[in-house]
Amino acid sequence: MFAAERRQLILEMVRANGAVSLRELARVVQTSEVTVRRDVRALEAEGLLDRRHGGAVLPGGFTRESGFPQKSHLSTAEKTAIADLAASMVGEGEAIVVGAGTTTQELARRLARVPGLTVVTNSLLVAQALAHANRVEVVMTGGTLRGSNYALVGSGAEQSLQGLRVSRAFLSGSGLTAERGLSTSNMLSASVDRALVQAAAEVVVLADHTKLGADTMFQTVPTELITRLVTDEPPLHDERAAAELQALADQGVEVTVAGPDEDASTGEAPPGDRRPRRDMPLPGQRRTATGRAGGLGPQLRSASSLSDQTPSSGERARVADLRRR
Repeated sequence: MFAAERRQLILEMVRANGAVSLRELARVVQTSEVTVRRDVRALEAEGLLDRRHGGAVLPGGFTRESGFPQKSHLSTAEKTAIADLAASMVGEGEAIVVGAGTTTQELARRLARVPGLTVVTNSLLVAQALAHANRVEVVMTGGTLRGSNYALVGSGAEQSLQGLRVSRAFLSGSGLTAERGLSTSNMLSASVDRALVQAAAEVVVLADHTKLGADTMFQTVPTELITRLVTDEPPLHDERAAAELQALADQGVEVTVAGPDEDASTGEAPPGDRRPRRDMPLPGQRRTATGRAGGLGPQLRSASSLSDQTPSSGERARVADLRRR
């Protein structure tokens, strides 16, 4: 494929999706991320798109929301790893809220195995994923259907959440920064997400590395209200995404990182442009449950460092938490 053809295809993908990762662009145009990065720089110089952490977005500073068909095909491996980790945080008999999104849909598919679980959601996709789970109770909000992401929004959805109290809220969005927290491109979706946050004792954000550093129009969860972030490992070249993780940790967000899947026969991670799993000390203070800062700096622990602590040798540890020393 000639450079002009590649760049035209890249531009069409960004226009269709609003934001696309370099990894996804390289896969579609069948070339290396190095070549794609060079193409993105050239397109940015022409004012046709903006570069972001590990990807490209529409020009203008704020990404727009992609439709469900486009988002469902982006960062699928990363969303699967994130969903696996998030599901491990949910225990038997809990009551939680799950917001709309393709990553939360992946989470819902795994929650079907948790007995005695109650899930409150405004997402038709989340409800559908749990529809045949015999031991899970699903509670739908009211509201008006927003067809682009199959979610219920509006005053009906918000009013149905009043007086509700659950242990955790699992949310995703269009962008996440240490400065503004989680954000989305739609005002109605943002308003319902804020109502979901008010109903939960803890807030868990599910966001793959392409969302780190992206900023969209409507804030949903300020950084100080995010208890934990579940994300994937940024690629080696994506220093800005790593810096965003650092900044979030400095503000007290517990970061859980899903590393690459290991080969079952060798126990080794597959090759690729990924950071190795590691322990990385991070400065800053962690908030207590009451919102007060205290204790020593948290530490990012690798999933592989916990593998010897799992009860079953066939089960891979998937947790990398920022904890107090």
